Amino acid sequence: MRPSTIIAHHGEDRKDYHGAVVPPIFQNSLFTFENADAIDHAFSNVEDAYIYTRGNNPTVTILEEKVAALEHGEACKFFSSGMSAISSAILHFVNAGDHVICIDSVYGPTSNFLSEYLGKKFKIEIDFIKGGLDEIIEKTRHNTSLIYLESPSSGIYACQDLKAIADYARDKGIGTVVDNTWASPIFQNPLKLGIDIVVHSASKYLCGHSDVVAGCAVSSRKIIKEMFMGEHQFLGSKISPFEAWLILRGLRTLPIRMERHQSSTRKVLDYLGSHPKVLEILYPDKDPIALKQMKGFSGLFSVVLDTDGQGARDFIDCLNYFSIGFSWGGFESLAYAPIISLSKELPPDKLKAAGIHPGLIRLFAGLEDPEDLIEDLKQALDKI
Repeated sequence: MRPSTIIAHHGEDRKDYHGAVVPPIFQNSLFTFENADAIDHAFSNVEDAYIYTRGNNPTVTILEEKVAALEHGEACKFFSSGMSAISSAILHFVNAGDHVICIDSVYGPTSNFLSEYLGKKFKIEIDFIKGGLDEIIEKTRHNTSLIYLESPSSGIYACQDLKAIADYARDKGIGTVVDNTWASPIFQNPLKLGIDIVVHSASKYLCGHSDVVAGCAVSSRKIIKEMFMGEHQFLGSKISPFEAWLILRGLRTLPIRMERHQSSTRKVLDYLGSHPKVLEILYPDKDPIALKQMKGFSGLFSVVLDTDGQGARDFIDCLNYFSIGFSWGGFESLAYAPIISLSKELPPDKLKAAGIHPGLIRLFAGLEDPEDLIEDLKQALDKI
């Protein structure tokens, strides 16, 4: 089945809920049993049984089966947030004293979880790298247990050669995790390239309506079973049935939304690419690695404007259709000036050393008409 058909039909058996075209919300905390033998059977198959919604729930199961199929995985587990899915995937591979290789442009909280939490509490050693295979080979140690990737990555949209890295890691017995949120399962499938676990912030494209916080991990049945019995159960990071139902509802339009995000972004970038106040566009559509392993490109990108920090603030303040916000992947267009928060964390000399231009703006093209988005950008650019 292709993605749109998977979303419409996979994982659903309508005779189980009286032919309803929309699966019901099983908004219950526990499940009861006909007799003691039924309880015994459930606890003998706890990873698949319905016992308590902290573990499994029929509404959540439908969603997990659809997303697993979309990512060409055997199984999926949903979590209460993207960060919960990320930390659980990392913990699955890492023990105290291990070494982790991670790209240096990874999502900020992921970087902090590795260095500030695992590094300090459990003596995990981390090497942050650009993401090339040669550098990964150079940094590999005898105790390297995980290579953590994000392709395209946060902020600069750097891409890693997932197949080459996965082949190397598997030969060395090293686990691999990729955050695939930017591309979505519509435009990239890392498991097909040999990656062990794919994680998503389901708050973004999978849901698509900015009304749920959730995350998921997709992998082999063996790995997901181990994560279910370990990190998912012990950390209690379950998603509610209602949130799963909302993601199911949003998932129905995922392929259509991704095509719209892509087409709108291309039109916006065509305009911005010729504007004299735009110094640089950060978007991976010309990256040879991305062109090799991706089927399309989504709606999140960054631009560097020929202005200072105050000009960046003025620019986002002048926007009408681009709301100011941190997240992305929903129906609404968003803008964010990283200099605002980074200037609170880093002095000017460190900002300069890190190569962070004060005119850097992150933009997300939502589902509004692209011509209106272009007009909005034009009038804001005219004011800086």
